[in-house]
Amino acid sequence: MRPLARLRADLGTGKNLEIYVTALIALVVGALGVFDIVNPKVVGAATLATLALVAVNALGPRHQVADLERQVGDLGRMVEAKLSAQNFLSEGSKELTTRVARANDIRFVGITLNHTVRAYVDMLQQRLERGASVKVLLIDPTGTVPEEAAKRSLVPDQQDVFQHRVRSTFYILRDLRLKGRLEVRLLPFVPAYLMVILDPADDDGLVHVELGIHRSPGPSPGFTLASHHDHAWVRYFMAEFDRLWEAAREVTDADWHPTQRP
Repeated sequence: MRPLARLRADLGTGKNLEIYVTALIALVVGALGVFDIVNPKVVGAATLATLALVAVNALGPRHQVADLERQVGDLGRMVEAKLSAQNFLSEGSKELTTRVARANDIRFVGITLNHTVRAYVDMLQQRLERGASVKVLLIDPTGTVPEEAAKRSLVPDQQDVFQHRVRSTFYILRDLRLKGRLEVRLLPFVPAYLMVILDPADDDGLVHVELGIHRSPGPSPGFTLASHHDHAWVRYFMAEFDRLWEAAREVTDADWHPTQRP
């Protein structure tokens, strides 16, 4: 905006009037002094008055800065309150359903993943047929891991429950394996959490983590991380997935087609 246009706009709205008044007084006093129209004492008094007006005007920005600092402090306290555990932890992620439906890099970690795989089986089939990559990590049903999982559950003496759940997940995965790039590995220990990773290398990638619980009948608390603003933590859990993947064994034909149920 040009100076004259800005002047008209400010005068029309009443903005910055003190600045224009100060400038006008300074010009008048300067002209009077240069042309020796009035007594030097009058010019000196007018100059002091102008300086006083400038000093008063300078207080305004200082008070504004103080008010701004107070408002920023209040905003910080509000943000801190909103970042409480109640707001951070959840019992699930509504974003996962829509996000799985368009993901190209899908990874699961869990104990049996029976409920998770069943919930997303149709989406997984569609994504596999469209060339997506799916990796699944769950416990080994043939070793002692089902017993360890049972001890943490509400049925501590029924390890066969976890064996059957893993087998049930296998039946679903066995059919999905024919649809595309599906890889499955078996963990020799109980993972500390359930984790769903979706397109972690993309800006809109997600990592959802549900914490492991001990003999609790309620839902597991969890949290969801987004690549665009939780990049460091998304990388952390990606590295954790890679370590788990290396520690797990590959699935054999005997796992896909057991001769008898455990």
